[in-house]
Amino acid sequence: MGLIIGLDIHRTFAEAVVWEDGRLNGMGRVEMTRTGLEAFGGRLDAGCEVVIEATGNAMAVARVLTPFVSRVVIANPLQVKAIAHAHVKTDKIDAGVLARLRAAGFLPEVWVPDAATERRRRLAARRNQIVRQRTRLKNEVQSILHAHLIPPCPHADLAGLSGRRWLCSQPLPADEQQAVERALRELDRLADDLEVLDRQIAEDALNHAGVQRLMTLPGVDVCVASGLVAAIGEISRFSTAEKLVSYLGLNPRVRQSGLGPAKHGRISKAGRAHARALLVEAAWSAARSPGPLRAFFLRVRAKRGDKIAAVATARKLSVLAWHLLASQTDYLWARPSLVASKMRRLELTAGRPKAQGKRGSASAYNNKTLRAQEMLIAVKAEQAYAHFTGQWRTRGARAPHAGRTV
Repeated sequence: MGLIIGLDIHRTFAEAVVWEDGRLNGMGRVEMTRTGLEAFGGRLDAGCEVVIEATGNAMAVARVLTPFVSRVVIANPLQVKAIAHAHVKTDKIDAGVLARLRAAGFLPEVWVPDAATERRRRLAARRNQIVRQRTRLKNEVQSILHAHLIPPCPHADLAGLSGRRWLCSQPLPADEQQAVERALRELDRLADDLEVLDRQIAEDALNHAGVQRLMTLPGVDVCVASGLVAAIGEISRFSTAEKLVSYLGLNPRVRQSGLGPAKHGRISKAGRAHARALLVEAAWSAARSPGPLRAFFLRVRAKRGDKIAAVATARKLSVLAWHLLASQTDYLWARPSLVASKMRRLELTAGRPKAQGKRGSASAYNNKTLRAQEMLIAVKAEQAYAHFTGQWRTRGARAPHAGRTV
């Protein structure tokens, strides 16, 4: 291993420290521009390694410096803080900590996604931001109605055509009516932006077999599948389903000491929060669709309540996602006509031409007889799962091992 250089990145500059022969030497500050980074890279040997923390511009820094060094390593800042906590904190010390941890082999690295995965992550993040803005605006309108003792809107979509006609007929002061109109105009603008993003996500999904495979799961649409694939990246990174569950923060926290029993708490919520939220959203949808997942949701709900059942179902979905991606197979209990309907909606969202008057791949979903047959199979699978798990018994306290002091 050659020289190890730690960079403590800020908005306009980075502090550089080199680890050489067991000692740390300062290299000064580096300007955080492409020109400044290229000039800094030109001073380095090809066998050097550069260590940086994962920040908003870490990927850009890595792309600029990679041609000049043997490797650019990106560290997990939370784990670095947990490993090396210092009472005296300066930029030079922070950069030195990164270099020392790398030299000792204790640096907690993060996986660097490829360009396609990074693009999917950006699209998913932007879509999530727009959805949150739309929710905020709708809540603002609802708060205005609530402040003036106006009952909730009887229509499903407050920003829809019927909802807007209903809003116009409500007795609101002039300034409040203008605030509602501003919110509706902003909702229209965000709807246009959302349509563009959905088209880009759909175009990418049509060329990704993993996204289409995940869409065979109940409750999983293109947004959930694309967001999950963007968070996972290469499924080969996770040797078991449990490691993927841990990466998504859906595994329970465990505390155990000495001979006492292990205590399981709430989920860790580590990893990518957006992917975890998508899985919980999909779990609520899967709980309304007949099949083994619904039976699982109902079984957990009877013991622990709705919210814990939804999180447990989200964990089950993450396990299924690992198996589908790792084995490159579709979900066994998928309803073919429903999957075909999802795929057709995906094609239309991506801008594929409509085929009005022609019998397409999703026409089977409009066949009530065929749809009922598939529904019956799903109901039988749900009943079989419920019967199988109904025979389980709660495990009691484990008997003490022979010779063990209790």
